[in-house]
Amino acid sequence: MRTSFTAGQLADPAIRQANDILRKCVHCGFCTATCPTYILLGDELDGPRGRIYLIKDMLENDKVPSAGVVRHIDRCLTCLSCTTTCPSGVDYMHLVDRGRVHIEKTFRRPLAERLLRAVLARILPHPGRFRLALRGARLARPFRRLMPGRLKGMMAMAPGRIAAASPADRPQVFAAQGPRRKRVALLTGCAQRVLRPAINEATVRLLTRHGCEVVVLGGLGCCGALVHHMGREDETRAVVKANVKAIEAEAGAGGLDFVVINASGCGTMVKDYGHILDGNDDWAEPARRAAALARDVSEVMTELGLKDPVSIPWPGGGPRVVAYHSACSMQHGQGLREEPVALLRRAGFEAREPAEGHLCCGSAGTYNLLQPDIAARLGARKAANLESLGAAVVATGNIGCLVQLAGATTATVVHTVELLDWATGGPAPEELA
Repeated sequence: MRTSFTAGQLADPAIRQANDILRKCVHCGFCTATCPTYILLGDELDGPRGRIYLIKDMLENDKVPSAGVVRHIDRCLTCLSCTTTCPSGVDYMHLVDRGRVHIEKTFRRPLAERLLRAVLARILPHPGRFRLALRGARLARPFRRLMPGRLKGMMAMAPGRIAAASPADRPQVFAAQGPRRKRVALLTGCAQRVLRPAINEATVRLLTRHGCEVVVLGGLGCCGALVHHMGREDETRAVVKANVKAIEAEAGAGGLDFVVINASGCGTMVKDYGHILDGNDDWAEPARRAAALARDVSEVMTELGLKDPVSIPWPGGGPRVVAYHSACSMQHGQGLREEPVALLRRAGFEAREPAEGHLCCGSAGTYNLLQPDIAARLGARKAANLESLGAAVVATGNIGCLVQLAGATTATVVHTVELLDWATGGPAPEELA
């Protein structure tokens, strides 16, 4: 793709990188075949190639985008299926990130939308605030039908029962069972701690059972993805710096083999810390070191090797059939496609994958709250694909996907790590008990 940035514009490292990305695009259109929004809507501007043109025009001319341009960019899930498909290696993720930052800095959204985004940015990354918000949403449920579509989606996220804060999420050290093989820090996350605290508890049990000393760091909070995907650049960098500082301090004090992450959306974000703080003299190298330590829990368990499975009372008896949903951030963002499935099979489960496994379920961080109609259509499509596999249990490695699918399918949806913990001696997931 030809570009026409001026020499002055190219002096900006962010624009220079965008220019390099744009020049790799050859307009082939392979990306449209795997783009969920293009498949649903059939509009070129709601596909990666169209969005690339929109971002190019916006950045080259350094102009305020129109409401129509913003709408097409907002509809992007950042699922990165296009990146997996692209034969030219176009770094779409960092290009759309740059486009969103430009929109956030130059475009004034309608008041209601500004308020909604501000509420999401102020509440979701903070477990205490989020828990209070969910309790409020439960009280307002009888009036849900009177609410606008986006507020309905927020209320639907509220679980029937809001779990108490888990002791496992407090700063502490969990000793390894038997000889210590690894020393790891666990990213406990933000929304996951409120929506399904059992995931972190299962992760700690699984890791310590396999010889890991697990450290829960006091200064390690939200990964930053929630504000990052809304283009809130300054907030993103502040969060990333705080996490890098916490990781660096622990790595220097007690040593760390890995930073273990059990939400693949967070994993994709943390592995990108080096890029986010690139060019910052004080933070670039520490951020790269922190990113290099990041591992999805499936990567760590693959390296450690899963213990022999134990006998578990599978619901309904018969084969332990599990439909595996690979989160976009897992398969496209981190390139982890085989590890979770192989672990499930090693644990004695018959893991099946849907035909449209590459398509997004519609969760995508805050997407199902900001774009509820498209998210609902994608969720229904994904649920139908999973249910066609004949499994009563669905496993996934991302909390957003878990919540999205739980509201779309009749199957029981659990985190992959909960099944691995159960199969190697831990308790049954509460939903299957």
